[in-house]
Amino acid sequence: MTPRVPPPLPEPRGPLSAAVTAALRGADPGSTPSPEHCSPYGDDLQLALYVLYELHYQGFEGVSDDLEWDSRLLAVRGALEHRFLSALRTDAPVDGDADTAGRALDELQWEPVTGTEGSVSHFLRDEGTLRHLREYTALRSLYHLKEADPHAWVIPRLHGRAKAAMVAVEYDEFGAGRADEIHAQLFADAMADLGLDTAYGRYVDAAPAEALATVNLMSLLGLHRALRAALVGHFAAVEVTSSPASRRLADAMRRTDAGPAAVRFYTEHVEADAVHEQVVRNDVVGGLLESEPHLDADVVFGIRATTCLEDRLAARLLTAWREGTTALRRPAA
Repeated sequence: MTPRVPPPLPEPRGPLSAAVTAALRGADPGSTPSPEHCSPYGDDLQLALYVLYELHYQGFEGVSDDLEWDSRLLAVRGALEHRFLSALRTDAPVDGDADTAGRALDELQWEPVTGTEGSVSHFLRDEGTLRHLREYTALRSLYHLKEADPHAWVIPRLHGRAKAAMVAVEYDEFGAGRADEIHAQLFADAMADLGLDTAYGRYVDAAPAEALATVNLMSLLGLHRALRAALVGHFAAVEVTSSPASRRLADAMRRTDAGPAAVRFYTEHVEADAVHEQVVRNDVVGGLLESEPHLDADVVFGIRATTCLEDRLAARLLTAWREGTTALRRPAA
C-alpha cells in the first residue's frame, strides 16, 4: 500500500480563509476577521470552515496535529459555525407543530414523474457527458473519499436500538470487514475509471462554495453532541434519496462507458441503500425518537438543511452545464 500523506493546504479565497490558513502555518489566530458581514454560503467562509474541520480528519501537510484542539482555532471555528448555522435555521425552517420526522422522510420519497429540471441525477442520466460526470465525481470526492466518517461521530451519542442499527449500517459502509469494499475505496476506484486523481482532498481548490457547504454540514452536525438528532436526520435524508439517484447515475456511467468501477460504485448503492433506508428510518430514527422524543424537530432540521444545501449545489451545477460552461472553479486536470 502506498503511504498516505495529508493533502496540502488549499488556496485562500478571501480574508477569512487566508487568516485560517495563515494560522495553521503559525500566525496568530486572533487576527482572523469576524464573519459577521461575510456570506454564510460564500467561498471564503465555507473554505475557512472546511479547513478547520479537516483538522479532525486527515489534517494537512506541514500542519501540526496538535492544532486540532487549539482553543484559539476552536473559537474561530465557533464564530464561523454560528454564522453558517444561523443561516441554515432561517433557510431550512421547522414548524414544530406541523413538521415531524416521519412526514419529512415521506416527502423525500416522492419521485416526480415530470418537473425534474432541478435534478442532477436526471440530467446526468439523460444528457450528461463524460465531462459532466468527471466534474460531478470530482466534487463529490470531497465527501465520498471519507464516506460515512462524519456520521460515525453519532454512534457514542445513541442508545439501544438506534445505536445497534447505526453500527450495522456503518459496518456496510466501511466494507463489512473488507478493505477493498470500503465505500470510500470503491469511489476512488470509480475516480480512476474517469481519469481523476484519487488523492484525498485533491479537488478542494476546484470545488465551489456550494459543494464545500454540503460536506461542512456533516462535520458541523457530527462534531456537536447537541446536534446529534440533526445528524441522524442528515443521514436519513442521504439514505432515503440515495437508491433512486444511484440507479440514474449508474445508467449515466453505463451510457457514457465511464468504466466498470464507476458503474459498480452506484449499483452497489442502489442495492445497499434500499436496505439501509428502511433500517435508518425504522430503527435509527425510530429508536432515537423512542428514547428521546423531544428531538423530533432536530431530525427534521437535519433533513431540511440537507435538502437546502443539495438544492443550492444542484442549481450551481445545472446552471453551468446548461450554459455549456464548467461548474468547477478550475478545470479537473
